[in-house]
Amino acid sequence: MKKLFATTLLLVLSLTTQAQTDVTKFLGIPVDGTKPEMIRQLKAKGFRNSPYNNEILEGEFNGSNVYVSVATNNNKVWRIMVSDATPTDVRNVQIRFNRLCKQFENNPNYVTLKDYTIPDDEDIRVQILLNKKRYEAAFYQKPEVPASLIVKNAEAFLSSKYTEEQLENPTEEIQVEIFEYIEEVLTKKNVWFMISDNCDPGEYKILMFYDNKYNEANGQDL
Repeated sequence: MKKLFATTLLLVLSLTTQAQTDVTKFLGIPVDGTKPEMIRQLKAKGFRNSPYNNEILEGEFNGSNVYVSVATNNNKVWRIMVSDATPTDVRNVQIRFNRLCKQFENNPNYVTLKDYTIPDDEDIRVQILLNKKRYEAAFYQKPEVPASLIVKNAEAFLSSKYTEEQLENPTEEIQVEIFEYIEEVLTKKNVWFMISDNCDPGEYKILMFYDNKYNEANGQDL
């Protein structure tokens, strides 16, 4: 049992280290580190300071002119926000939202848990204005570590609760817990976008967020 515990501990420590380096990326840049370093790397990708706000960068992303801002927690970058530079009308933003959904679905580097596309006959202007509906879609960058290692990490995490024999022949309950652990790992590399009506009346933008959940505030400062 001591040998099993030692092996489990080493595995957890090893995979935890890998998890902390396997974080969300924006244009290949890890969403991590300090804000000045992140801004330096973004400028190397062609972004430049906005003449209207020194805290915002501007440039081109996925075929659109955008503004990019960097959010930190405890001096570590945890979010990159990308906002359309130019708002558009309700029909065009719906088309753009659905196109983004398809682009992410067809990108092998991402997984999602549902279909977020908006039906063509849905009046999103009415839904947003009267029903306060929020249109957003969430996707997750695939882990860079093999899936087999994530499963082993899940089993190691559950080893304090179940015996080695139980984990080798998992019940449906244990399988659910393993799946929930894997789902938690996936959601740490969250990329999501939404339709924003925080513009002039009748105009809309797409806001995109690349989140590193490992660096997100979780109440530790409360």
